[in-house]
Amino acid sequence: MSAEKPPRRRDAARSRELLIKAAGELLAERGFERTTVRDIGERAGLDQALIARYFGGKSQLFIAVLRAEAGDDVPLDLLHTERVREVLERVGQRGPGPIFQAAVQRPHDTAVERATREELQLRMVAPLKEAFAEQGLDRPQLRAEVATAAFIGVLLGRGAGAFEELAAADPQDLLPLVRRLLSH
Repeated sequence: MSAEKPPRRRDAARSRELLIKAAGELLAERGFERTTVRDIGERAGLDQALIARYFGGKSQLFIAVLRAEAGDDVPLDLLHTERVREVLERVGQRGPGPIFQAAVQRPHDTAVERATREELQLRMVAPLKEAFAEQGLDRPQLRAEVATAAFIGVLLGRGAGAFEELAAADPQDLLPLVRRLLSH
């Protein structure tokens, strides 16, 4: 009698979590277009076929990454020092994520483009728009979009190293400058 191996039990929730984590890391490093399902599977230590099984494809996995990063909390607007500090530190540690990349680089996939724009509006623009509207400022949507674009420019310029002093600056030193930029 031969000893059969018991079927391997797959932890679907853990596999999804690993795929989302790996995809988030790779998308932050390379962007959507240069990240392959094979790379995601390898980084997660899982068969790339699980991406199709659990998410339907790379685009849907990307959207799951966006939603996982968003969490359930309504974000503070960028006029709050804590919010600016948190974003500066996170981008400093992990690089600009898919939301910020989408602001300057249009994905070829329309579902991904729509999802990233929605998340950008939800997380960055809408809280600022509300703050500007509460202050009674005219054209709060436009103001919020300009302020968000300026902030993303600071983040990307800092990460790219194109501006030496900006790249080397301590986030604590940037806070008052960024707050002044965003509030005017």
